[in-house]
Amino acid sequence: MRICIFGAGAIGGYMGAKLAAAGADVSLVARGPHLAAIQARGITLIEDGGTRTVPVRAASDPAALGPQDYVIVTLKAHSVPAVVPQLSRLLGPEGTLVSGVNGLPWWYFHRHGGPLEGRRLESVDPGGVQWDGLGPGRVLGSVVYPAAEVVEPGTIRHLEGNRFSLGEPSGEKSDRALRLSEALTAAGLKAPVRPRLRDEIWVKLWGNLSFNPISALTGATLDRLCTDPGTRAVARAMMLEAQAIAERLGIKFPIDVERRIDGGAAVGAHRTSMLQDLEAGRPMEIEALVGSVAELGRIVDLPTPTIDMVLALVRLRAKVGHLT
Repeated sequence: MRICIFGAGAIGGYMGAKLAAAGADVSLVARGPHLAAIQARGITLIEDGGTRTVPVRAASDPAALGPQDYVIVTLKAHSVPAVVPQLSRLLGPEGTLVSGVNGLPWWYFHRHGGPLEGRRLESVDPGGVQWDGLGPGRVLGSVVYPAAEVVEPGTIRHLEGNRFSLGEPSGEKSDRALRLSEALTAAGLKAPVRPRLRDEIWVKLWGNLSFNPISALTGATLDRLCTDPGTRAVARAMMLEAQAIAERLGIKFPIDVERRIDGGAAVGAHRTSMLQDLEAGRPMEIEALVGSVAELGRIVDLPTPTIDMVLALVRLRAKVGHLT
């Protein structure tokens, strides 16, 4: 089984290091100093107080790696359309594309059933580039839970979590899902195959939809924005709007809004990924995390006034940049 991780930053690097240490046939697509360091000495993982460096094949040009059985995409959502031709060339004849990207996935309505079956989402797949170039039939969904960081080129520090939930768009327990689950489990990761992966997608998106843009607009860490009465109320309003949309689509939430916000507060003084991207001058995942939910609201004819307002503000913040 040949596995390629496309986008070997913090999360992709963490997964790659774990797989390589377990002896899996894994390769990485990376770039810049990070790639150079991995090629020179392997990838270093700092985990549980210990440090381990493992050799792993890495390249900037996917063509150098050959066809793969699984291509696991761990890029930011807005970066994926531009690399569709490269991803297509990496996939072998029966290759599976594992979508480990934050936000509402472009394949969401593939094998969804009902009147929205096959519906495309312009906010996360402008022009249908991924749908047409890759094909939703190749996709195995994933919800990524670990937190990690690149502390220097070629070195990843694992912070918490080791679960990568997997799921077919149809909900079936397919052979390809079970095979990948076994490989990840052998590497010391948790990889349950879920019959209702979309429920997990929404629970994670619930927080990202609200906490991320609010943090980018205010500069606040999770503990502050989840406990301040004003910003907590904004987050709650956004999440209730999103919940109404999701439930209309058949999603079941295992917890309520207050518990979800309390969970965010419990993380502590964490800067969300959107705030980190803003401060570093990188593009933010606005459309995948917020714009996609606003688009779904229009599709199912439910109002999203708070989401729309915050979306307008954070889009302008992206154009203006970080204010120091």
